[in-house]
Amino acid sequence: MKTLKLADTNEFTQGAMKRFFLVEDSENFKIINFNLDAGVTFPVHSHDLDGELSIQVLEGEGYFLGENEAEIPANKGDILISQIREPHGVRATTKMRILVTIAPPI
Repeated sequence: MKTLKLADTNEFTQGAMKRFFLVEDSENFKIINFNLDAGVTFPVHSHDLDGELSIQVLEGEGYFLGENEAEIPANKGDILISQIREPHGVRATTKMRILVTIAPPI
């Protein structure tokens, strides 16, 4: 077992996205904490792989982004679940912390 302290990754970079790898070498999944300053966009992208991902909003507000300029409101406690192949991204309207889980890891 392993315990992770998300409070230890509560850092922001002005006008940018900060990334912390919490679990990066598991054979089964990867968990990544991204902290986005207000107004920062994690661009819409996809991966040519099979698998699923989730994006959980830990703090803040913004939008989950998808193909064809799709925007879904994203607030604290919301979780987006998608195929890895499906275009996905996030735009923060306030300082925003998200936790991304990818299975299998990429």
